[in-house]
Amino acid sequence: MSTCLEWTIQEMVEKQRSGEVSSVELVSACLEQIGRHNVAGAELRAVIEVNPEALLIAEGLDRDARAGVWRGPLHGIPILVKDNLDTADMMQTTAGSVALEGHYAAKDATVVRKLREQGAVMIGKANLTEWANFISDHMPNGYSSRGGQTRNPYGPGTLDVGGSSAGSGAGVAAGFAVAAIGTETSGSILSPASSNSLVGIKPTVGLVSRTGIIPIAVSQDTAGPMTRTVADAAILLQAMVGEDPTDAATMATRHQAQFYPAYLRRGGLNGARIGLPTAYYQGMDEQNREVFLAAVEDLRRAGAVVIDCDIAESEAGRNIDVLVHEFKVALNRYLQTVEPWLSVRTLADVIRFNEAHAEVALKYGQAIFEMAEATSGRLEDGTYIRQRLNDLQWSRNEGIDAVMDAHQLDALAFPNNYGAAIAAKAGYPSITVPAGYTTSGMPLGLTLTGRAFSEGKLIHLAYDYEQGTMRRKPPQL
Repeated sequence: MSTCLEWTIQEMVEKQRSGEVSSVELVSACLEQIGRHNVAGAELRAVIEVNPEALLIAEGLDRDARAGVWRGPLHGIPILVKDNLDTADMMQTTAGSVALEGHYAAKDATVVRKLREQGAVMIGKANLTEWANFISDHMPNGYSSRGGQTRNPYGPGTLDVGGSSAGSGAGVAAGFAVAAIGTETSGSILSPASSNSLVGIKPTVGLVSRTGIIPIAVSQDTAGPMTRTVADAAILLQAMVGEDPTDAATMATRHQAQFYPAYLRRGGLNGARIGLPTAYYQGMDEQNREVFLAAVEDLRRAGAVVIDCDIAESEAGRNIDVLVHEFKVALNRYLQTVEPWLSVRTLADVIRFNEAHAEVALKYGQAIFEMAEATSGRLEDGTYIRQRLNDLQWSRNEGIDAVMDAHQLDALAFPNNYGAAIAAKAGYPSITVPAGYTTSGMPLGLTLTGRAFSEGKLIHLAYDYEQGTMRRKPPQL
C-alpha cells in the first residue's frame, strides 16, 4: 500500500500546506488503489461508484491552496460516503438496490454538504448491505444487488466484513479513502469498523443530521465517521455535527456539541471507571474472548478501574417492532423525493419491483420489507407505542443509566458491536477502537459506550487506549 494511503487527515493537510503533496496526488493515489483492488486484485467491491468529478474537485482545491485559501480541516481529503446518503453530483444514491438505479439526488444530505464546505473530496459511494440490512432476515453482511459482495481486506472471502456500512469499513481499511461516512441504526458502524480494524463512532441520535439519508427508523438512525485513528474520527465528527432545522432531533442538541479534537490527549483512562457487562462476552468463542479480555487488561494497565456489572436481559434487545413500524413511514416519505419517472414511490412499489426482477433483486428475499408493508403505515398503532416506550425503559432506565448510576461509571466496555442494540435503542453514543486479532487474522474492536452526548469523554478514553496499545495493523492485500 502506498505510504500516503496510511497518512492521517492531519498529516495530509499539513503536507498540502507545506507543498509536499497536492489534493490531486492524494485523490489519485486512492483512485489507483480502488482500481487495483476494488473489482480486480483482492476484489473487495467496497466502492459501488467512483465520483467522476473527484479529480476536478481536487484540482479546484489545489488552486485555492495556491491562492492561500483553505476551506477547512478536511481540505483536499478523499472521503467515501455510504450509498444511502444523498449526493447532488454525478453519483447515484440507491442503498445498494437495483430498484433505485438511476436515482440522482437533487440535494446533498446535510452531512455531505457540511463535509464539502470544509474541503472534503467525495471520492466515491461505498457499497453496503442492501437497504442498510433491512430488507432480508438472512442477507450476508456487505451484499447488495447493485454492488455485489463486499469482502474484508484482512481476509477476502474468508473473514466477515461486518454490516451494514461494509464498504465504508473495507474501503478505508484498504486505502480507498482516508475516511468514510457510515450510518447506524443498530450496529451498522460498530460492526464493520470492528471487523476491518477501524475506529468508528456511533453518535448520540440528534448530534448529526439525518436529512438526505435513506432511513430505517427515526428513533435510532444516525450517521458517523469511520477512520483508521481516533484523531481522524474526532476531526470528522467535528465536521459533521450541528443543528439542522430539517431534522427535529438535532434542534435539542444546541448546548450539547463540544469541540471533539480537544479530547485527543493522554491520561483519559487513569482513574476512569469502566463497566464490563459480563453477559455480553461470555458467549464469545475462545479466541475472540481472549483478545477482548487482553484489551480489558490493557485498560487496567492504563489506570482504569474495571468493574464487572450486569445489564438486565430483555426480549427488548432483540425486538425490531419499532424499526418495522417506523421504516414504512420513513421510507415512503423519502421516496416522494425521487425522480418522478422512477417506478418506486412507496415501499409497496419497491416490493413489486423486486418481485418483477427477482433473479437480480431477491437473491436473499425481502422478508423484512414484507413485515414492514404489513403494518398500518401510521404510528398511532398501540403495538408500536408500547414497544417504543418499552425500548426506552429497558435501554435507559433499567439499562445504561441504571448500571452507570449504580457503579458511578464513565463508560461501558463491549467487544465489537455486542452492545450495539442497547445503545441504539437508548440513542446513546459508542466508539470502537482496534483491539487486536485472532490467529486467523480476524480483527476485534474494543467498544466503549456512554450516556447521551458523552462523545467527548468516549474520545478521550479511546484515544488513551489507542495510543497506549497501537494495535491496528494495515491489511496485506
